[in-house]
Amino acid sequence: MTELEKGPTGSRRGRGARERIIGASQRLFREQGINRTGMDQLCAAAQVSKRTAYQHFGGKDELVAEYLRRFDPSVLSGVFDRPDLTPRERLLAAFDIAPGTPLCPYIAAAVELHDPEHPASQYARDYKKAVAVRLADTAREAGAAEPEQLGEQLALLLDGAAARTRVLNADAFPAAAAIAAVLIDSAVPSVVGDDRGREEVPS
Repeated sequence: MTELEKGPTGSRRGRGARERIIGASQRLFREQGINRTGMDQLCAAAQVSKRTAYQHFGGKDELVAEYLRRFDPSVLSGVFDRPDLTPRERLLAAFDIAPGTPLCPYIAAAVELHDPEHPASQYARDYKKAVAVRLADTAREAGAAEPEQLGEQLALLLDGAAARTRVLNADAFPAAAAIAAVLIDSAVPSVVGDDRGREEVPS
């Protein structure tokens, strides 16, 4: 085995190198940010040489874009594709974020990069639009009169809660969920009252 076939720790590079690089980026970018993570550190964490890293990615910008593209291609399928929940419950489940969850990687990347033309910024925009669409689709399923409007409102509330949680170092999602419940109940016609009224009508 030649030196060029070894990574920085002497481990042999294989076709898993690309996935190790992406895995290292997913951990380091979330833990310490994109700008604070250099290629040397990424290569060391992935156990690949810089030469190998640049064979798989043209540069750090390309890696950042791939990191975001890989992050959640299904757009919160763990929330929106749950058959055990009603549409209203799925909308509220989007706010069930565990304390200590890192800031949304798409928000974090957009803030750090300061470049709307960066490929990663485009991925961030596309993802955020996709979340709003899924919220709107679920709101439509729940019977909302204006599902697109409710979807945008809930998307804004989600991102606001994520940012406020990070800034204050305090969980803002329970309060956001309570506000979301009010928005949902205002937008979705209630059938409870109608059912009660029908039950009171004598046969």
